[in-house]
Amino acid sequence: MGFAVSSPSVFALLDGNNFYCSCERVFDPSLNGQPMVVLSNNDGCSIARSDEAKALGIKMGAPWFQIRHLEQTAGLKAYSANFELYGDMSHRMMTMAETLGCGQEVYSIDECFLDMTGIPDATERARRKQAEILQGIGIPTCIGIAHTKTLAKLANHIAKSADRKPGSYPPQLGKVCNLAEMTDRQRDWLFNRTAVTEVWGVGPRIGKQLNAAGIHTVLNLKRLDPATVKRNWSVVLERTVRELNGVSCFSMDNVPEPKQQIACTRSFGQKVTALAELKEAVTEFAGRAAQKLRGQNSQANAVLVFIHTSRFRVQDKQYAKSITVPLRLPTADTLRIVGAALMGLERIFRPGYNYAKAGVMLLDLQAATVAQQELDLGDDARETEVRNGRLMAALDALNDRYGRGTLKLGSALVEGRDARQRSRWVMKQERRTPRYTTRWDEVMAVT
Repeated sequence: MGFAVSSPSVFALLDGNNFYCSCERVFDPSLNGQPMVVLSNNDGCSIARSDEAKALGIKMGAPWFQIRHLEQTAGLKAYSANFELYGDMSHRMMTMAETLGCGQEVYSIDECFLDMTGIPDATERARRKQAEILQGIGIPTCIGIAHTKTLAKLANHIAKSADRKPGSYPPQLGKVCNLAEMTDRQRDWLFNRTAVTEVWGVGPRIGKQLNAAGIHTVLNLKRLDPATVKRNWSVVLERTVRELNGVSCFSMDNVPEPKQQIACTRSFGQKVTALAELKEAVTEFAGRAAQKLRGQNSQANAVLVFIHTSRFRVQDKQYAKSITVPLRLPTADTLRIVGAALMGLERIFRPGYNYAKAGVMLLDLQAATVAQQELDLGDDARETEVRNGRLMAALDALNDRYGRGTLKLGSALVEGRDARQRSRWVMKQERRTPRYTTRWDEVMAVT
């Protein structure tokens, strides 16, 4: 009688290269080979850079006013973040990537882990998938494959570096790097060429501590005793060391855990002084947060709202305040959540300040399947909750079909203002490209 021997785990990490920049280049090929950056909300700082922009010395998070001169001197192209376009392109990429393995965990907008355990010819299969994505939607990708998630992230780094930085790693590892098919000696040779700060989970603070202890490369970290690492640093870093040695400690999360808090915050495009305009903003933020809450089938028990001025405007009077408003019943009802947020806003608002940011956070989340009972207080609160649940489902369906903001609460529009006018608190996006894939009126015209 024979016994089946299970295969060791094999993970792949697929990553869209310079994802935001790549999305812009799909619709404007003239940007290929040009230095470009994508800017944050209100066009404040760089949140994505092309390789050519990195070569100019532009750092992640560089304020736009500090690098703006490069438009004239180096031909730098800068664009406002087009998150609606990037989100749709991400969905397309993840849908195509899903068939690379037998399970997928979307890790971020441009990265996903895939379970490739037991799949033959993993390297060649990854190269075919990479070519398919490039041809299908125009996004270049790199793929790292290994026996643990930490090693797969590291393999992805090697694949990208070998492709973009000739001489950093053997060129045959460019675009796709499979550590699982290498010998220990080959892996150690690569690890000895790789800085310890490239390891998933080793941030600047831990990296400095490791460097101070004489640990500069991935190989140095791999060879540490896990018990010593746990004692001197943390159990998380101990698991990282075990993962570098091929022991899988982090499993696939095919269904992400629901968020424990949901926030919607934004800096304003210009100063806001009136309570009516803050109500407009807070209504919008609370509505978006409530929709996200329903999207993960949860309910909130409390709502936090905050407002504050800009600490960078030293000439202004400074004020910052937040308040948490408990909800009588757990809810995902936009009407109740917005009502609580506006109640809190009225408590903390003070006239005479130039407000620069506001936000709403939903706290103490629980599954929507959990029902809280209460005594009959004569106001039909539970029946109202059920009835409004159907209303919220209709609201979400219409906004999903016809676009976000098709239906919104009346308090999301300042009294007396033309509804077609842009709100003053909406973030500045002077350089945003069209939302080619999600808006009919912005679809690219080909002549």
